[in-house]
Amino acid sequence: MESNGTTVVERFLEIAVPAVRQAASIARALEGQVANRPKAGETTPVKAALTIADSAAQEAILAPLADAIPSVRLQAEEDTPSVARFAPEGDHLVVVDPIDGTLHAYLEGSGPYSVMAGLAVEGRYRASVIALPREDLLVYGRLGEPIAVERLSRNGAQERDGSFGLGAAVGEAELPRDVLVSQGVTAGTVERLRRAGYNPRFGSGGAIAIAPLLPGACAGLRVSRGPEGVSIRGRIGVMLSRSAGFAVAAEEGTFPDDLWSRSATLLVSRDDEGISSLRAALRE
Repeated sequence: MESNGTTVVERFLEIAVPAVRQAASIARALEGQVANRPKAGETTPVKAALTIADSAAQEAILAPLADAIPSVRLQAEEDTPSVARFAPEGDHLVVVDPIDGTLHAYLEGSGPYSVMAGLAVEGRYRASVIALPREDLLVYGRLGEPIAVERLSRNGAQERDGSFGLGAAVGEAELPRDVLVSQGVTAGTVERLRRAGYNPRFGSGGAIAIAPLLPGACAGLRVSRGPEGVSIRGRIGVMLSRSAGFAVAAEEGTFPDDLWSRSATLLVSRDDEGISSLRAALRE
């Protein structure tokens, strides 16, 4: 609780929503105009990918957050000046990924990229903000409350859970069939999804975590078989999907609601039937 009675979660959302909106505007404006300048020492091209858009977008998020809530810890994707302004320890952790999907989604244009910020308290996300610049979409909320869905181009116009553009009483043939998948999803799984009547297409981790909110999409499937599994940045949107009433799971059992319990898979769908279909595609 801050001295004026505002909680850190409330203050985070108050600052992060316009900051992520601004960062998304920067990323969108620089799209197609920036080059990859890979970071040294990273193990894969995906982790090494870096542009000046990543750095500028991150500073657009971090600078106002550091002014407002400098007492929180920070885990940020890039090394930019404002990183040093945050606290070295504490129960509140801000997690930022200024452009999720830099290499494949942003630079190569192979799917939706995302701009993300989340606030975790004692190892669990309590508030999240995700922008999808190409899709003109901004989604945010806090744990246990209805999420807000806005158009980036229409500041303030929003809808809360219940519709998400689905419309009323549409026929089954008109329902979305796109499944956003990560680079870690095998060709065999992709083919099984196609045979089941879905349209798999690549998406960044942030987009996958809120896939049912994207136009044309019904589900998201992420596979991260490395030691870390699905990263804590890749979990920022999970809280939003759960708050929206979507089904969230792992290949086996539930997907963890904390930051640190490992899971190699993340499945998100409009309903439990979709989760069953994703699991079947993974297992056959």
